[in-house]
Order: sequence, then C-alpha cells, then structure tokens
Amino acid sequence: MNETIEKNDFHQAESLSKTVARGGIWIFGLRIVNRGFALIRTIILARLLAPHDFGLFGIAVLAISTIETFSQTGFQAALVQKKNNIESYLDTAWTISAIRGIILFLILFSSAPIIAKFFDSAQVTLIIKVIAVSTLLSGFRSISIVFFQKQFEFNKQFYYEISATFVGLTVAIILAFILRNVWALVWGELVANFVRVFMSYIIYSYRPRIKLEKEKIHKLFGFGKWVMGSSMLSFLIIQGDDIFVGKMLGVTVLGLYQMAYLISNLPTTEITHVISQVTFPAYSKLQDNLPKLRESYLKVLQLTAILSFPIAGLIFALAPDFIKIFLGEKWMPMVPAMQIMVLFGLIRSIGATTGPIFDAVGRPDIGTKIIMAKFIIFAVIIYPFIDTWGIVGAAWATVLNALIMNPVADYQVIKIIRCTIWIFCKSLIIPFINTTFMLAILFSLKKFLIPSITSFNFLVLILVGFSVYFFATFIFDKALGYELIPTLKQQFIASFRKE
Repeated sequence: MNETIEKNDFHQAESLSKTVARGGIWIFGLRIVNRGFALIRTIILARLLAPHDFGLFGIAVLAISTIETFSQTGFQAALVQKKNNIESYLDTAWTISAIRGIILFLILFSSAPIIAKFFDSAQVTLIIKVIAVSTLLSGFRSISIVFFQKQFEFNKQFYYEISATFVGLTVAIILAFILRNVWALVWGELVANFVRVFMSYIIYSYRPRIKLEKEKIHKLFGFGKWVMGSSMLSFLIIQGDDIFVGKMLGVTVLGLYQMAYLISNLPTTEITHVISQVTFPAYSKLQDNLPKLRESYLKVLQLTAILSFPIAGLIFALAPDFIKIFLGEKWMPMVPAMQIMVLFGLIRSIGATTGPIFDAVGRPDIGTKIIMAKFIIFAVIIYPFIDTWGIVGAAWATVLNALIMNPVADYQVIKIIRCTIWIFCKSLIIPFINTTFMLAILFSLKKFLIPSITSFNFLVLILVGFSVYFFATFIFDKALGYELIPTLKQQFIASFRKE
C-alpha cells in the first residue's frame, strides 16, 4: 500500500515538474519578448525625450503605484494558494476589485494637485488625472486571469501580456516622434492598460457578476492580509527612494535615477519575475511533500544564481559604454548609481526566491515581518544618505538594506525546507567565482585591447563575457559535480514531453 502511494507521489511530482518546465518556457519567452520591446522603447524614447519628461512620468506612476499598493487586497495570491476549487470565489473577488478601481480613480483624480505641489511640479497635475484612468481600467479586468498561475496556463498569459505591450510600445513611439514630450509615455501606458482589460475577457469565457459574500471575503482576506502587508512594505522600500529623490533632488534627477534603476535591475528582475510566477503555484501543490519541495527550491535557487550573476556582472562592467552608445551623453550622470544598483538587483533576484516558499506553505507572515525590518532600516538611512551623496547615496541605501536583511530570509527558507547552510550557499559560490573571473577578463580587454568602445565592440564584449562565464561553469560542473548541465537538460526535455 505504501509503495503504491509513493509511486503515485512520484508520478504526480514528475507530472508537476513537466508542467512547471513548460510554464517556465512560456513565461521566460514572455519576459524575453516583453523586455526586448521595453529595451527598444527605452532606447528610442530616451533619445527623443529628456530626463525631465521621464521624471514627470515617473512621478505620475509613483502616485498611482502608491495608491494601488496601499489598497491591495491580496485576493489573487490567496486564490492561487487555495487547494480547492475557486470558482465560487471569483464573483466576490472581481466585485471587490471593481469597487477598488473606482475608489482609487477618484482619489487620484482629486489628489493630483496635492501630489504636484509636494513634488513642486505643476505640470504633473494633468498627467496624474489622465493616467489615473489606468486604475479604473485595472479594477475591471477579469479576475479569471488568476488561472494563468493557478492552472499553469502561461501560454495564455503570453498572448495576454504581449498584445498589451506591443500596442502600448507602438503608440508611445509614434507619439514620441510627433509630440516630443511626456504625453507619449502617458498615452502609451493608458492604451496598454486598456488592451489588458479587453484581452482578459477575450482569453477566458468567464463573465463576472456583481456579488459580495461576507464569508468568501473573510477567507480570502485571512491569507491576503499578509500579502497586502508585504506588498505595502515592499513598495515603501523599493519606491521610497524615488519619493525622496524626487522631493529632495528634483524631477530631472528623478528621471535619471529611475532610468538607472530600470536598466540595472531589468535582467535580474525579469528572471525573478519568471521564476516566482511559476514556482509559487508549483510550491503550493508540493507544500505537503517536504523532500520534493526542498529539491524543487534548490534547483530554482541554482538556476536563478547561474543566470543572475553573469547578467549583473555584464551590466556593471559595460554600463558606461551602454549609456554612451545607446542613450546619449545626457544620461551619463546616472552611471555611478546604476553600477551600484546592479548589486541590489543581484541580491534581490536571489532573495526573491524565498517569497514563493513562504506563501506556498501558508506562512506569508514571515516575509511580511522581514520586510517590516527592511522598512525600518530604510527609513533610518535613506534621508541622510541622499542628503550626503545624492542619487549615489540613494543607491547605496537600497544595497545596504538588502545586504542586511536578505540573509535573514534565506535562513528562514533553510529552516522551512530543512537543508544545510552549505547546500544553500553552494548554489551561490560557484556563480560568484565565475562572474569574478568574467569581470577580470572584461576589464582587462577594455583597458589593454579595446580602449574605445563602439557598438560592434560592445556586442563582442557581451559575447566574450558570456562565453567565459559558461566555459568556467562547464569546468566546475565537471570537476566539482555542480550538476547544472544535467538539471537544465532534464528540465528542457521535460518541458517538451507530453503528460
């Protein structure tokens, strides 16, 4: 009898592994295409628009993000985490979302002059009022998009996201050529949100009804309150530096700082986004099977590290060259902050593997408490750092905060999955060594062989960097039994195998 149960568990875990692998490929494809579009958008718009325009848009997005974050319900995460059928919860969850969207729109519209006064920029008033429509649209998106994660239907998410990104990108670039001001960014964002709402009803046949059930709200909020608290605190930490920079240093410097953050964190953040989207529902299904949960997490940590380290290293080494070649001299003041925040992006990508574990085992409170500690540290250091060192100080504040608290989150995961500290650290040490070797080669080439960087040389350095890194990884894999190549091969084959 026990042997039969073990076989069933094995086949269930193997089937889940294949499903996760397929979902991972779809999500990874989505992020690659999305970020490719984003890079094109960034390069073109940075050439056509000024840092001041990005600063104005950044303030508007910051205002919307603040209101949205502080009113999150956490219901979508709760629906993904629930083991049983969730269809009876959908109407209530959608109704709450719609009500929230209406309220947020009214708050943003009416508070636009106050926000503009806080940042000492009258121009941003109308921008906030117009872009506030995005919150209204988001509130009426079909709640059935939760099934992207719940049922691993990431192929549908691919079409859902790409359609919105492509239309928004096209509108923003066309208007940038015509208008040459911040409104190209505003209308591009607004159109993209409209497409998301439209596609959410096209992809799924579910049609919501207005319905409020107190019992359902109570059950969803029991889990969602921790997700909401975690999201609020994360926002204050991640976006709080933007608020201080915009207030203390002005709109133009804010534009520089936000662009530095975007580029430095883009690759590692996207890797994290891909992995967390796939792993949260997968971990939720494995929450009662500790050995498989541990095995799955360690593979995810290994894959995250092996991808994040070289990308962060390349950005650090080639940041000045990228800015000069692709964005122009007007963006060069952001280079020091950008290089510092590469470290933050790397730490963040590793730390982000912990959140899905906490949520999946029903302990989102752990993540919330850790983020609360991060917020306290951030609140203490952010003002003096910016006051003393400007945007470089803001960058160091984000890095220091992550360096202090992320190891705490790692230790909590080690306790939950019951593995040793050495096994955990082993996944990080080898990518770190390989990246250090790669950086030594790149800086030597830049100093002695390629003192003047052109577009062609820039691409050559990227290829050399990746080649050096993965060659070193291959050597370690053979010599020390890192087992990366067998793991990648196994997941790749599984992703194309039928159930």
